Amino acid sequence: MDLVQLQRQLVDYRTSLYHEGFLDEQFTQLQELQDENNPDFVVEVVSLFFEDSERLLNELSEALEQQIIDYKRMDAHVHQLKGSSSSIGAQRVQKLCMSSGTTAKLGTSKGDLKSQCLIHRCLKCLQQVKHEYSIVKTKLESMFQLEQQISNAGGSIPVLETIKFCRYA
Repeated sequence: MDLVQLQRQLVDYRTSLYHEGFLDEQFTQLQELQDENNPDFVVEVVSLFFEDSERLLNELSEALEQQIIDYKRMDAHVHQLKGSSSSIGAQRVQKLCMSSGTTAKLGTSKGDLKSQCLIHRCLKCLQQVKHEYSIVKTKLESMFQLEQQISNAGGSIPVLETIKFCRYA
């Protein structure tokens, strides 16, 4: 594949990530912070997001396996994941964290630490967040690989034109 085709593929791929609601304008703002002095800024920030997210998702899974579930701690983890997702523009993950946080808050307000129904809801929310996280991680890694191919071929990474941002419902 020649350089122009790779660049076109990247533009189309990035555009689809916005239109499909995986990314929002926060990701664009993150990209605008990257410059010649720090050409890997976005990859580095997103890599930190991946590491932190995986740690938080593991801690959430472990918390749900406990005899007595600490819903306040779970809510704090979900809140942290929501903030991290928001800061890189991972819109779908962030929105799922909002609903998961609501579920975890129910546990703190109800005081019923053994409610099987609530545990089931938390597990279902966690599965959804993990699934959406996995998708956005794969998509971002694919985008970074495409950018690397362009750089290796001696090309420049095309700037994404202004996109009308679609909100994931």
